[in-house]
Amino acid sequence: MTLTPEERRKIYEEEKARIESEQSGAYAEKTATLDLKPGTAGVLCYLGGWISGIIFLVLEQKDRLIRFHAVQSIVVFGSLHIASLLLGQIPLVGRFFGIIILISAFILWIILMVKASQGYFSLPVAGELADKILGTAPATSGEKTTASPPPPPQPVATEPAPKAVRSTSSGRAGRIAVSVFAIAFNIALLVFFNFYHDYIAYYHMESIGGAMVWVREPILTTEYANWLPIINTILLFSIAGHSLLLAFDKYILREGILLILNIFSIVAIGALLVLFPFDFGVFGKNFNATIDFSVRITLVLIIFGISIGILVRLIKIIVNGIRGTATY
Repeated sequence: MTLTPEERRKIYEEEKARIESEQSGAYAEKTATLDLKPGTAGVLCYLGGWISGIIFLVLEQKDRLIRFHAVQSIVVFGSLHIASLLLGQIPLVGRFFGIIILISAFILWIILMVKASQGYFSLPVAGELADKILGTAPATSGEKTTASPPPPPQPVATEPAPKAVRSTSSGRAGRIAVSVFAIAFNIALLVFFNFYHDYIAYYHMESIGGAMVWVREPILTTEYANWLPIINTILLFSIAGHSLLLAFDKYILREGILLILNIFSIVAIGALLVLFPFDFGVFGKNFNATIDFSVRITLVLIIFGISIGILVRLIKIIVNGIRGTATY
């Protein structure tokens, strides 16, 4: 019996969906050491950070999904904890980076618990490392092997080939990680610009009372107060935009928001260039003009680079829209 192209395509899609379903469920285990539902145990793996990850890795010896979440919890929160301890030893900027790590850890904590309650969820790098540690990746589990999906049928001349999918689950995880970092970084900038901007200064050692101490000479002028509301507004818009992207993973929405945020970045840097709330007189007359000129040129180059990025992003949106591939 000869199959039509539509029938062959339908058979191919059904077989492909079956194989992908088997691969995504490769972590499923009929028996488990703990008498807990995998979703509940997965959430508990992240509840106490790397400590609960170690506990569940020791207690659960059979269910691979639970063990994966336990190892991923250890990798993610253990790494963040170590990074926080190391950066805390760095004077001045250590506290700033510590805030970023703390906020990132909190957002990842919420996301991982929500995703774990739904099943398998792998973060970029951390998930791959957890797979290597366990030696049982979902698509390559030794307990259950699956054949490769059959080759797609060759379309007839009058029928266009199906469009390629633009993204995978790992791509989605990567976009989540980017938005999480952006939110954490913007919150840290809000805190820094509003409460720690005095640390933008020139530091040097002086002898006071026979002891050598660090002296801080701020380089910001009163014009900084005029720039602060502008950057605060833009940072809040950025946080809101990336929070929206965490909830809705749509290509046009993401590209549109990122395009707007890039324009806001130009506005913020342009306002900084116009107001220029810096006084480099503390470096001496010989260096004041040179540093002043260098900073202005740097700001102009940053604006130029962002403008090129906006143009490229806009062209990609238009081209993908015309091709019909403006989707994940």
